[in-house]
Amino acid sequence: MISTADFRNGLILVMDGDLMQIVEFLHVKPGKGGAFVRTKLKNFLTGRVLEKTYRSGEKFEEAVVETQVWQYLYHDGDFFHFMHKTTYEQVEVGGNVVGDQACWLKDNSDATLMFYKGRVIAVEPPTFVELHVASCDPGIQGDRATGGTKPAVLETGVTVQVPLFVQEGDVIKVDTRTAGYITRVT
Repeated sequence: MISTADFRNGLILVMDGDLMQIVEFLHVKPGKGGAFVRTKLKNFLTGRVLEKTYRSGEKFEEAVVETQVWQYLYHDGDFFHFMHKTTYEQVEVGGNVVGDQACWLKDNSDATLMFYKGRVIAVEPPTFVELHVASCDPGIQGDRATGGTKPAVLETGVTVQVPLFVQEGDVIKVDTRTAGYITRVT
């Protein structure tokens, strides 16, 4: 059991049978009355965000979530297949669990799987991935005060903004948290 004093962003709690992740929290000590904590909680399975207020010192059950690095193998249309790197055990994960993170998964790349009671509840791709540029328009130089960007479609189908010098066939490094271009890989 943990109390409101132990709250931190990203902490996963069990509330009313649901897994809730703390997105934001704020300890408030008014001049009159008892202290309280305002929280913004995200239902880990449905994605719904709730705002709740709790009295200072309330107790909650912390979810025991295990994270492991697995290798992404392939997508068969319904499920994403992952393999444990040492035991070679394989697991199928539904598209609803992978969600928007699917656009960053490349065959034979690593991904972090989060398990709760033996079930995969989330998939996190690496923070930085290197992907080939599948298609992009040629960059046209012009008068501008700062460097320009253009859209580029990567090998996984995701579109990101890249500098004008990036061409089709280049390998680029992308930050998966922001979908932002980092650098061209040589």
